[in-house]
Amino acid sequence: MTQHTPKSFAGNYFEDFYIGMVLNHATPLTVSSGDIALYRALTGSRHALYSAQTFATDNGFERLAIDPLLAFHVVFGKTVPDISLNAVANLGYADGRFPKAVYPGDTLRAVSEVIGVRENSNGKTGVVYVRTRGFNQNDQEVLSYVRWVMVNKRDAASPAPETVIPDLPKAVDPKTLENLPTYTDWDDTLAGSEYRYEDYAIGEKINHVDGMTVEEAEHQIATRLYQNTAKVHFDGHNQKQSRFGKRLIYGGVVISIARALSFNGLANAAEMLAINGGTHTGPLFAGDTVYAWSEVLDKAELSDTVGALRLRLVAVKDQDPGGFALRGEDGKYASGVCLDFDYWAAIPRRR
Repeated sequence: MTQHTPKSFAGNYFEDFYIGMVLNHATPLTVSSGDIALYRALTGSRHALYSAQTFATDNGFERLAIDPLLAFHVVFGKTVPDISLNAVANLGYADGRFPKAVYPGDTLRAVSEVIGVRENSNGKTGVVYVRTRGFNQNDQEVLSYVRWVMVNKRDAASPAPETVIPDLPKAVDPKTLENLPTYTDWDDTLAGSEYRYEDYAIGEKINHVDGMTVEEAEHQIATRLYQNTAKVHFDGHNQKQSRFGKRLIYGGVVISIARALSFNGLANAAEMLAINGGTHTGPLFAGDTVYAWSEVLDKAELSDTVGALRLRLVAVKDQDPGGFALRGEDGKYASGVCLDFDYWAAIPRRR
């Protein structure tokens, strides 16, 4: 009788991870101008720096570049089969950097290292911390970030590993940022805003007003574009038995839509320089409408022509964002908040 050996990979479980474990992820992906167009179709992004080649080259880019968030999603997608195929939830991000621009024709690959593990008190799941780096075809690092994810255990009886929680910065120091822009010929009219670095104040909150309803087909296309094979996003049949009873929209879709909505009020803050932190605070499903607001947390002068705004981007669903509600009286995230995302964005200064 012929015996069949399994050749498919069912993903890693919590007990498979260990400190120092290095994961070289499949599959390299060559990004193209077609990816730019599809990303724009999925998010509605309007930032001129990533929409018009003429605007991009006038302000220091070789040509029209890939939006840093698109590069982030491509690299993130590579990591899913090895890190989060058996995840319960993606919990957060920190220390994200974009040291080199990505252009159409570049081929991206991803490598991750496990830097922390902690079993949860229920004994059924644990949290895994990884630092992921994305490289281009010349082995140049184009982005890096830390994320932590809650992963199911294969066997609840497996012994708990020694807890290691990495020491992560609360925010990226803007003085350490690489690949800083110059913005030598910034045109406010073409960019869509008259407001520059000097016009924003720490503590200021901005209602981005517009909303975007996410359809089932859109988030399916997005996860496939990023080759993100997580069951919670891909497999509608299995999700009928999940805690949600339906497919969950990939949190990166929420980040990108909220970021695209931020154009209305932050059109000149087009280039994401770093990710300080981020949390997916609540689920989003097809049919939900995303709205967003931002708070200016800090400012930094990078050069005579460029400054940086540290921005908290908050996404809410099916409600007016104008109340700027982040947390309730109990200290927990307010109802309907689905994203709390902290990042540095470059913005031109007045000269």
